[in-house]
Amino acid sequence: MVAAMAGFAVEDMFLKAAVKHMPLGQALLAFGLIGMVFFAAMARRHGEAVVHPAAFSKPLLVRSGFEVTGRLFYSLAIALTPLSVASAILQATPLVVVAGAALFFGETVGWRRWSAIVVGFVGVLVILRPGLDGFSLMSLVTVVGLIGFAGRDLATRAAPMVLSNRQLGVYGLSMLALAGAVILAVTGGSVWPDATGAALVAAMSGFGIFAYFALTVAMRTGEIAAVTPFRYTRLVFAMIAGVLVFGERPDALTLLGSALIVGSGIYTLNRSRQARRRT
Repeated sequence: MVAAMAGFAVEDMFLKAAVKHMPLGQALLAFGLIGMVFFAAMARRHGEAVVHPAAFSKPLLVRSGFEVTGRLFYSLAIALTPLSVASAILQATPLVVVAGAALFFGETVGWRRWSAIVVGFVGVLVILRPGLDGFSLMSLVTVVGLIGFAGRDLATRAAPMVLSNRQLGVYGLSMLALAGAVILAVTGGSVWPDATGAALVAAMSGFGIFAYFALTVAMRTGEIAAVTPFRYTRLVFAMIAGVLVFGERPDALTLLGSALIVGSGIYTLNRSRQARRRT
């Protein structure tokens, strides 16, 4: 999970740099197609069908819808808002996953965890700062993205185990390509990338493919309560990249909101692990 979060943070960094050389939709479309080809080749190498009948099951179709939503809106957030702010808001995803597990999978969530979830959402509001001078409407795009990613993670738990991580990679990256195509169709302006743009997309694709595979392995083979807290390392990697590469300086409210989100998330997941041990 730590390796996946480091990979995603570097992927985000390259994406934010790549959109200076080409439209966002074009960068995402290229990344999605490269990822699809890579995972399809890996699946065929292991004798697996690229298009498996289980890919059209309800959990996978739901997962695909959430994947498109998450990728579409979070990519917009990366391109249009500071990387550190978008990454901080995204850290509320595990809290939404816990709440969703209670609502849709019938998992028991006590008042302490619900209270921590509320504190985490307060942290999101602190970062968004609605009604204050620092409020940016574009930050709400990140909130839609985190809902998409939370839904994707919940749907991944319900995905048929007959599908390998490589096959899930094909379907997930195809949704990224679809999100990129949607953005490009709306904005237009595709260009022939220069050498720098092509190199940035290639680097983004490499780190993104690695991170996606590592995340799928972690979510499908590790104990959810054990591996999920390590998602918060993404915020550390993203803030380092934001400061060193893009010259961002997270303000006090962003740091306070981040602390509330991470603290409540770690507490919630620790309580979840204790509840599983008691049962």
